[in-house]
Amino acid sequence: MDKCQREQNRADCLRGAILTGMTALGIAVMAIATFVSSASALSLLDKIRNGETIRIGYSNDAPWAFPGENKEPLGLQNVIALEVLKKLGVSKVESVVTEWGSLVPGLQAGRFDIITDGMYILPERCRNVLFTEPVASIPTGMAVMKGNPKGLHSYQDVRDKGVTVVTGVGYRAVKNAQEVGIPDEKIMQVAGNVEIVQAIKGGRADAGVGDYLGIKQAISNEDGLEMADPFAQYEKPGYPAFAFRLNESMAVEAFNAQLKDYLGSKEMMKSVSKYGYNKSTLPDGSKTVDLCKR
Repeated sequence: MDKCQREQNRADCLRGAILTGMTALGIAVMAIATFVSSASALSLLDKIRNGETIRIGYSNDAPWAFPGENKEPLGLQNVIALEVLKKLGVSKVESVVTEWGSLVPGLQAGRFDIITDGMYILPERCRNVLFTEPVASIPTGMAVMKGNPKGLHSYQDVRDKGVTVVTGVGYRAVKNAQEVGIPDEKIMQVAGNVEIVQAIKGGRADAGVGDYLGIKQAISNEDGLEMADPFAQYEKPGYPAFAFRLNESMAVEAFNAQLKDYLGSKEMMKSVSKYGYNKSTLPDGSKTVDLCKR
């Protein structure tokens, strides 16, 4: 005689059977949800081991990172990133090109796995992403009209002469200009280096400030512009690196291990020299842990 036959109230038995079935179904649903959740939460190293496509995010930011005619990732940061990823066993890479200001939010939202643009290591950024060790040491550069008619060679010159300086949204030049005492209305912020050049050419700004390699690249085909020479450095060089999500410390460690051997090698220098990178732009020994504190 089974349990149902032993029950005095067969209706209770039926209800019990239904509840038992619902409980089993609930457990199954929870198991499926847990599996899906864990699958979607794979670490970057797990994705690499599984042979999955790794997505890199960058803006149109020559010479650091930019898309080619066939949408292939170009630029010195992309060259380095792709080679290091290859050494880690990555065979499939997908590019996500977005605006500079969308890079960190895009990384956090999972739109891509690594930021490969020329993003400087800054304390405020270190609160939102994990940086690798620096891949370069880059001074600041200032672009001006040919002949530098207003004699601009520093942030202080911009301030004292009451002219307008243009730089990129989120660039450290914004903070530098404010600290020197340039009024906010004299600090124009645009999307990137291309827009910086357009602002100077259009007469909306008298000088454009950014990383030396980026600004120099942006004016390379502009006969009416030149680099201010000399330009007084306001602070230490910028240190670009690759950025990962905050929970990817193991991936950063693995990336750094490969980067250490590749950085400055003949193989690397041959690949990035066309973007203006040379021995003078190699990292100067500064460490990310210290740069995140300064």
